[in-house]
Amino acid sequence: MTDFLLNRQPVTLAKTDPDLTVLDYLREQAHLTGTKEGCASGDCGACTVVVGELTDQGMRYRSLNSCITFVHSLHGKQLLTVEHLEQAGALHPVQQALVEHHGSQCGFCTPGFVMSLFALYHSDVAPSREAVLTALSGNLCRCTGYRPIIDAGMALLEQRHGDAFSAQIADIEAELRSLETPVLPEETKTDHVVGFWQPRTRQDLAKARAQAPDARYSAGSTDLALEKTQRLANLNALIDLSQVAELNHISVDDKGLHIGAAVSYTDLEPALLADYPEAREWLERLGSRPIRNRGTLGGNLGNASPIGDTPPLLIALGATVTLSNGQTERTLPVSELITGYRKTVLADDEWIDTIHLPRRQPGSQMRAYKISKRFEDDISTVCVVFYLETDSNDTVTCLRAGFGGLAATPLVLADWQDQLIGQHWPTVAVDAISRTLADALAPIDDVRASARYRIQVTANLFRRFHLETTQPDTRTRVHTHGGLDHA
Repeated sequence: MTDFLLNRQPVTLAKTDPDLTVLDYLREQAHLTGTKEGCASGDCGACTVVVGELTDQGMRYRSLNSCITFVHSLHGKQLLTVEHLEQAGALHPVQQALVEHHGSQCGFCTPGFVMSLFALYHSDVAPSREAVLTALSGNLCRCTGYRPIIDAGMALLEQRHGDAFSAQIADIEAELRSLETPVLPEETKTDHVVGFWQPRTRQDLAKARAQAPDARYSAGSTDLALEKTQRLANLNALIDLSQVAELNHISVDDKGLHIGAAVSYTDLEPALLADYPEAREWLERLGSRPIRNRGTLGGNLGNASPIGDTPPLLIALGATVTLSNGQTERTLPVSELITGYRKTVLADDEWIDTIHLPRRQPGSQMRAYKISKRFEDDISTVCVVFYLETDSNDTVTCLRAGFGGLAATPLVLADWQDQLIGQHWPTVAVDAISRTLADALAPIDDVRASARYRIQVTANLFRRFHLETTQPDTRTRVHTHGGLDHA
């Protein structure tokens, strides 16, 4: 059973298929057709809605792709669509701004833009063009061009005076709390009849796994849902990890950053960038804002996709991962987790529990490069991350690299890395080492790129890494002349 607010209307769904998407619920059951289906894969943004959720800091509104979000994940939350924004016959400030700045699109994509801007309106970000672009990164159609839409977003941020939702926030919070009915831990939002489990603790998760050994794990569902929407497969049994308290926790100590597997990329962002600010562009290019609001680090690792963006970063940073079955735990390097195409070392009763990132070492340098056909919201053709430590004489003491998109699994080229240990970093034979890197690669040709291109661009990215870490002004020159950042 799933209880949530549809705007201010309480909704209870019983015996609902575990793989029913929010989009299908809205259009086929709630008959709210302002939300559209475009790509059914979380790329176009036509299906964007906003979900409100109670947090320790109060009410929080975030955008998400309804086409790849399962309706069960709405339990205890508020769902808003474009139909709910108009109050007492008046346009919402977001809608009014788009009208005034001539940013309205065709009726198909405009609702998605409106909802993305609504989430931005209710955020605490400072007014900036970058904030608007980030908020709209998942809305791809631009019938009227970029400028009027961005102008509308900027006007919203500069003139935020609250709206009807802000005025009603206390009532909305009270209504959401009323949905939280006390139940036994092992029964927490569990519907055995339809094959859905939503445990709240590791102990309950272990019980759910014992009851449903063949069930699929779901957290953000940004990849899993594609099996439903693209392959038309039926996901008959799901264990939702998004409410397991221990998997939604981030902690930092002297040893490292410890990230629960169900933590979203958006929630991970502040902690990750505090130690590794060079990962900002990599993170911002990992899907769009709605994808990062739902997608999780653990889910990306568990999918074991050869084009996943997180394994190269985690491998380069020397991350480890803890696997658990509720009784025992084991921790291993991320580089040993994925064993083949979509395969991991996870036992049938295990789940990915926590990812551990070492604390940043003084004087270390890292860069994360993603090459794709589209700058935002696109899969990688090549994803490469380099991490370097040198001593006071600029001698290499540690070099780690993670390579994605080049094989059936993320690559670790230990022999290639080891040849650099002990060398004077500013004067290494870059061309020779780039050639040995190219020789170590054997990618395939596919629709994203040829093998030859992948080999060449990977070798060039090592050259770029060397330039950026030995010539401080190189990064500025690269941006000034364009090209390299977008390859």
